Amino acid sequence: MTCIGYHCSHEQYLPSQLLRNAKLAAQAGFRMAMCSDHFHPWSERQGQSGFTWSWLGAALESTPLSFGTVCAPGQRYHPAVIAQAAATLAEMYPGRFWMAAGSGEALNESITGEPWPAKSRRRERLKECVDVMRALWAGDTVSRTGAVQVRNARLYSRPARSPAVHAACLSPETAEWAGGWADGMITVSQDHAQMREVLDAFRRGGGAGKPVYLQVVLSHAASEEEALHAAATQWRQAALDKALLADLDTPAAFDRATEHLTPKDVAASVRVSANAEQHLEWLLRDAELGFDALFLHNVHHDQQAFVETFAEKVLPHFDR
Repeated sequence: MTCIGYHCSHEQYLPSQLLRNAKLAAQAGFRMAMCSDHFHPWSERQGQSGFTWSWLGAALESTPLSFGTVCAPGQRYHPAVIAQAAATLAEMYPGRFWMAAGSGEALNESITGEPWPAKSRRRERLKECVDVMRALWAGDTVSRTGAVQVRNARLYSRPARSPAVHAACLSPETAEWAGGWADGMITVSQDHAQMREVLDAFRRGGGAGKPVYLQVVLSHAASEEEALHAAATQWRQAALDKALLADLDTPAAFDRATEHLTPKDVAASVRVSANAEQHLEWLLRDAELGFDALFLHNVHHDQQAFVETFAEKVLPHFDR
């Protein structure tokens, strides 16, 4: 059965408030959670971006939730550093931590000053990073030259079981490529026909039988007008072309790229409704596609009302 999880948006909240949000979700009956891993927010209007890896320790310690995060090893992060961070969390909280790896966005990764590679090069680098992390979790001493450089790296504190590495996929092409090496997949809500293509491609590429997760971007509020306003002000970048999402390199650049968008444009990419039953209908359709977990990201700031409403009207219809 499909499980409902809670998404923690570092771009929108101070880390202390985000931790309070996670506790609210746990108290309301959510069993799973995930969070973003950004250096910058998408927009100046969002205005926050805490450090995920230190925050995850606090979140795992202060809630019973399992947690995952989507990161992009290879430029901002050396894969050996992420392997050590993930190993520490997995050892301290057995069976409760997973990660997803993606090729990243210039918004976060280009802060190093290194050139932003083409997508094909980023995919090559990503796979090398995953290979390095898995070798370190296995106890190997790793040295290699290639897309990433590693010299005599060895992890001394390792979990009994290595954390799962899912692939973050937006397109069928990436999903099919990742099916053979990833432990699972996570994608973002879009048109159901497009999501079906991504799922089918992942399974066709070798992912059949592996867990598949969906981050559901929605806006729920007390009124339709308020929900639409929250989507249009907080999550405008969702309406941009995927290539722009990867290649724009500052929040100001995203604000310029989205200034022409109307609320209707944004609502085509964010599920906007003040009616929890409408959201439930959408989520049940997601579950029919075969997703194992749906992580709900309400872009509206009233997280307490959202959590309480969905705990009453949505969670009882899914695996708890």
